[in-house]
Amino acid sequence: MPIATVNPATGETLKTFAELGPEDVERRLATADAAFRHHRTTDFAERSRLLRHAAELLDDDRDDIARTMTTEMGKPLAAARAEAAKCAKAMRWYAGHAEALLADEVPPEAEARDAGASTARVHYRPLGVILAVMPWNFPLWQVVRFAAPALMAGNVGLLKHASNVPQTALYLEDLFLRAGFPEGCFQTLLIGSGAVEAVLRDPRVAAATLTGSEPAGRAVAAVAGDEVKKTVLELGGSDPYIVLPSADLARAVRTAVTARVQNNGQSCIAAKRFIVHTDVYDAFAERFTALMDGLTVGDPMDGSTDVGPLATERGRADLEELVDDALRRGATALCGGRRPPGHERGWYYEPTVLAGITPEMRVHREEAFGPVATLYRVDGVDEAIAVANDSPFGLSSNVWTRDEEEQRRFVRDMEAGGVFFNGMTASHPALPFGGVKRSGYGRELSGHGIREFCNVTTVWYGAEPGA
Repeated sequence: MPIATVNPATGETLKTFAELGPEDVERRLATADAAFRHHRTTDFAERSRLLRHAAELLDDDRDDIARTMTTEMGKPLAAARAEAAKCAKAMRWYAGHAEALLADEVPPEAEARDAGASTARVHYRPLGVILAVMPWNFPLWQVVRFAAPALMAGNVGLLKHASNVPQTALYLEDLFLRAGFPEGCFQTLLIGSGAVEAVLRDPRVAAATLTGSEPAGRAVAAVAGDEVKKTVLELGGSDPYIVLPSADLARAVRTAVTARVQNNGQSCIAAKRFIVHTDVYDAFAERFTALMDGLTVGDPMDGSTDVGPLATERGRADLEELVDDALRRGATALCGGRRPPGHERGWYYEPTVLAGITPEMRVHREEAFGPVATLYRVDGVDEAIAVANDSPFGLSSNVWTRDEEEQRRFVRDMEAGGVFFNGMTASHPALPFGGVKRSGYGRELSGHGIREFCNVTTVWYGAEPGA
């Protein structure tokens, strides 16, 4: 994929960028390495001051960077503004909490003496230069939720962003520079995927984080494993959305639509598989289909638009293949299932609801990255859990029930990194985020996320003789 801004609403290439050559990459690696030597010695107060300034600048830039994101990957403009606001909030959260999250841990005196020490502590130290390989679907948020904790911990970042959001990637580097972070603390590498391995193998790079597809995660993890370097992977998701008889059905239906079509359906944590108890299935399916069918598909810059285009032409083709495969194998499209009439330019696809899904259909196993929902009818909690877990992914899950015993069952038995009751999955800086199975490993956000790229150091002070 060339490094270029291609407007998905029109298919028009607006701006192209030259890929950095080996000498340019080398200079940036050297700059990052030098920056880390200084940044690691700064205190939390200084890092917090700089990150808060970055948040203020982002607030000022919100409308401009929102338009850039919408132009590059097609999300509705209101959603882009909300994404920028969320990033500023996360920066402030880490600026205010990092010092406490990384405070030394001191074991009880009796335990230290049992270990032969007068005292002991656990200290968190930064690892160094962290390579971030990031996707296009939340081009600001995916980066900030790595960058904010990494910078507060004393690390520095190198960003290899998706090739279709280069202007957003360059904005991020400029943002941190304008905030006062020294040169090299955060840099963007305009390189193709083929150049990632050499950067990751460079001894000055300490670790990597990747959000993206399973194949991309496998490739980065393989190289990092060969180099014995830490990685955090947040990969795909095919999250279940389970509705049981005790649910508030009206709220469950309204929330289901938002959970499926957020970001034009292109979110790893979007609900994708709707697993509904037979007692409420017909009512849910009718109302859900009506709302999905009534969504406005159109120009993402228009405030009346609910669903914009998919970000890439290839992405739409992949989605079409999944839907066509399901229909050939006996599924029924309750609505959608095609390109919307009147949108010959751009990469639009209708909000779609598929019923009658069976295990041999590709969409049962593969992630539908677009506004396509699959419906399943189940007879009880056991079957709902079995269908939900019958997936290679395990990012998050949504369960609608007011029965406390049922809730305990799902907490115990769901194979996912999160269980959200009576609401939709969302990420927040105070809560750990990540998955299991082929959705990846490690955690972002919260104290868990900031500690992922720290050296957890045991500090032991020997007891004085006779003490």
